Amino acid sequence: MRPNDLAWISDTDASFLASHLGRRTLMGAGAGLAGGILAAPLSALAQQAPAPGAAEITVDQARTAPIPIVIPVLGGDMGQQISGVVSADLGNCGLFAPVSGALPVGVPDFGTYKSLGARALVSGTATSSGGALRVEFRLWDVLTGQQIQGTAYTAGVNEARKIAHIIADVIYERMLGEKGYFNTRIAYIARSGPRAHQTTRLAIMDQDGANSHYLSGGQWLTLTPRFSPTSDQLAFMSYANNRPRVYLLNLATGRQQLLGDFEGISFAPRFAPDGRSVVMSVTRGAGSDIYTVDLVSRVKRQLTASGAIDTSPCYSPDGSQIVFNSDRGGSPQLYIMSAGGGGARRISYGTGTYGSPVWSPRGDLIAFTRIANGSFSLGVMAPDGTGERIMTQGFTVDSPSFCPNGRVIAFCRQSAAGPGGAGFSTGISTVDITGFHERPIPVGGASDPAWSPQNG
Repeated sequence: MRPNDLAWISDTDASFLASHLGRRTLMGAGAGLAGGILAAPLSALAQQAPAPGAAEITVDQARTAPIPIVIPVLGGDMGQQISGVVSADLGNCGLFAPVSGALPVGVPDFGTYKSLGARALVSGTATSSGGALRVEFRLWDVLTGQQIQGTAYTAGVNEARKIAHIIADVIYERMLGEKGYFNTRIAYIARSGPRAHQTTRLAIMDQDGANSHYLSGGQWLTLTPRFSPTSDQLAFMSYANNRPRVYLLNLATGRQQLLGDFEGISFAPRFAPDGRSVVMSVTRGAGSDIYTVDLVSRVKRQLTASGAIDTSPCYSPDGSQIVFNSDRGGSPQLYIMSAGGGGARRISYGTGTYGSPVWSPRGDLIAFTRIANGSFSLGVMAPDGTGERIMTQGFTVDSPSFCPNGRVIAFCRQSAAGPGGAGFSTGISTVDITGFHERPIPVGGASDPAWSPQNG
């Protein structure tokens, strides 16, 4: 028997999950400053700029005209690696345009960099000795000749990429006035093997696709990982022992435990914003209800009892509301209710059916998947249902997940397959919330992305 085969799951359960999770999820089963980094300020070599938050360039302006920034090699192999990661982070977000230029010594000759069209400049050094790494980093405003930031980072040499991501976050924040998202991770489902019988493994990577590694062995079908906002834990669904249920995984210890031993199937978990409980769906006959489970007491609380399929719950950032998917009105649509249950109101009214809702960390948008005329669309709308707009479309685009500052969404994109599964592909891409700058993450066969909190 193949590891992910559904033969041991009842026909009723398999049919229910297929109707909820769709072709994307079950096709592979045959059914369709942390980290020991020290930071210290560097004295200014020139007049310093205003405090953080006083950025003169907005994100919308940078989308239209990416900020030209000189990022020279900081010296040596380590400096080359760090400069490369910083340049890739800033260039890949689409808001910066890295420019080649020589590394300045001391206070830069700003006229040289102005002639290159640069708006900002990075300088510094990277030195290693005896397994220790020291990176000195300065950020300059080329137009004013001011030092915007000066910081020295000390860590082990294995932290070079993390330091680079931190530097990219600092540049993003100082230039744009809001926090970056480069020092983050994405949990996902790694997929391999023939389309009809794919092996799925819980996996994790840096947000740029580096440092990817498996967290599970692939014996059982595994789906929908979700990060805790307050601890180093993942919630996910696993078919372990041929019974689909929600589990918790402690990323620090590797300890895995069942979360809520329900009579039915439990699936679609999400942490509450305070990290103290998990909301999920639990099957009940031909439908499903939404429950919460307290992570300390393990007390279960039922939030819905509509007699329909209520699923895919996600809290608002302040924890006061939950958006979810339900077919209580005849077809799968999006609803919002209070976090304690009750008062559900429909918010989706476009053509087709809606699913996979997720609330932006900023609280201003809800991302969703819409299925119409056999095609998938990925879009966003305001929490009251207004302002719906589609960002990208395809055979399957699903599983949206916001980055911590709410500016970028990771999602799964899958292609149609020809005879025998030929031409099928599945991967993770990112797109700006405006539909701007879509790009794939180079990690291979993958689905179900879940973006970590800042520094997660």
